[in-house]
Amino acid sequence: MKPEKSDRAPEEKIAPRDRIVSTACQLFREHGIRGIGVDAIAEAASTNKMTLYRHFGSKDDLVCEALKHSSRTLEKAWEDLETDNPGDPRAQLTAWVKARAQCLSSEPYGCDLANAAVELKEQGHPAHAIIETLKMEQHSRLADLCRSTGVSDPELLADTLSMLLEGARVSKLAAGKEGPSMRFTRACEAAMVSFGLYAQAPS
Repeated sequence: MKPEKSDRAPEEKIAPRDRIVSTACQLFREHGIRGIGVDAIAEAASTNKMTLYRHFGSKDDLVCEALKHSSRTLEKAWEDLETDNPGDPRAQLTAWVKARAQCLSSEPYGCDLANAAVELKEQGHPAHAIIETLKMEQHSRLADLCRSTGVSDPELLADTLSMLLEGARVSKLAAGKEGPSMRFTRACEAAMVSFGLYAQAPS
């Protein structure tokens, strides 16, 4: 399969390394990590394999960097929660649920980290440590946010919301948008009510 070149413009203003990483991220989403080779990535990034290997010693190294790149979007999302809801952790948590629900409806390929974890089954693959670290960082941020709301068991609430999100992603891939994933927001709101965060689901 020959992927189309990225239409990001203008390419000459983007450093080759950054262009390779962003292109790899998109192609890994569309075709899977095993479904796309370095030749196709280099061509789609308007470069060559020699340049790719000059920046990344192996495809595995590129995979690891692509996963880190994907996680930076999540970091920006956390910053937006704080900017849009300053000093209001409950509003931030509600906004987190809404933002994740929007991603569920718009992301056609699911979670990059989860997809990579499923696809890269061999023991000792360097991406496993990256995935675990990044997932734990995201969970820690969510637990900190839950803790700041004052609920009695913030870690359990964070676990509950995380599992609802991961389950919704799998459900969407298996059953489509009209499956159980469409009720992700209501399920999260019910969880927050059960933990005493709200007397009733927020509007």
